[in-house]
Amino acid sequence: MAAACLVVTSIGFAQTDSTAKNADTIKVGNFVIIKKKNAGTYSEDTEKKRGSLEYSIERRTRRRSNISTNWWIMDLGFANMRDQTDYTAAQAGGYFRTLRAADGQVTQNSYKLINGKSSNVNIWFFMQKVNLYKHVVNLKYGLGLEMYNFRYDTRLSYRKDPTPYVFNDSISFTKNKLYVEYLTIPVMLNINTTPDSRRGFSFSAGVSAGYLTNSRNKQVSGERGKEKIKGNFNFENWRVALIGEMGLGPVRLYGSYSLNRLQKEVTRVEQYPYTVGIRFSNW
Repeated sequence: MAAACLVVTSIGFAQTDSTAKNADTIKVGNFVIIKKKNAGTYSEDTEKKRGSLEYSIERRTRRRSNISTNWWIMDLGFANMRDQTDYTAAQAGGYFRTLRAADGQVTQNSYKLINGKSSNVNIWFFMQKVNLYKHVVNLKYGLGLEMYNFRYDTRLSYRKDPTPYVFNDSISFTKNKLYVEYLTIPVMLNINTTPDSRRGFSFSAGVSAGYLTNSRNKQVSGERGKEKIKGNFNFENWRVALIGEMGLGPVRLYGSYSLNRLQKEVTRVEQYPYTVGIRFSNW
């Protein structure tokens, strides 16, 4: 009886030890690796495999935040203008001036741009995306600086004394650029067709409101060297624009079109800036 009890007890301990820790868990990033020991009846085949390990890997889905922030986004693009000015009516106003008869009147040709050198650079301090529906529909907004460089292929010049006006200068310039800067808040509705992947297709559309913070006319010539004429040359203080964004994987394109004109109504000039370019952003 004592021998029988001893055998039964030893078998019980043996079974307890063989099943005690049949799995270990190791976490690596977003993955969980489960290590399992082989189990089964004793035989020559199982004896050879004894001590071997089976692994199973399970992907753990990361819980996405309903609000995500992207810092320091940069845009690089081209800028141009849609010119709707009635130059016959504008000539009757005081914004166009002719200082010398030989220089000619300001006309539509006076605003001719060098398209390849007229640029738009935007620096967004931050942009946030708020989940509205299953991370497919989102609200995007931010804050940043929009900077426009309109490079003229003409002798058009801006002055502000005593009141702002434009005229055709008497000399030619190697560089003649109008710089305009806005502090801007964009608001867009974003559609992300593949919220679980960064390689899918997404697009955004909305509006932006910007406040004029800087403007100047930079000119370089052999006669005068480098000049910067700063001031508000009768430009609108506020800019409201339609904006859009399209993303395919890591590549993102953006565009904007001004709903109000660059100059104030008193100038009788109707020019609407627009841009298109590449956006460097995580989403």
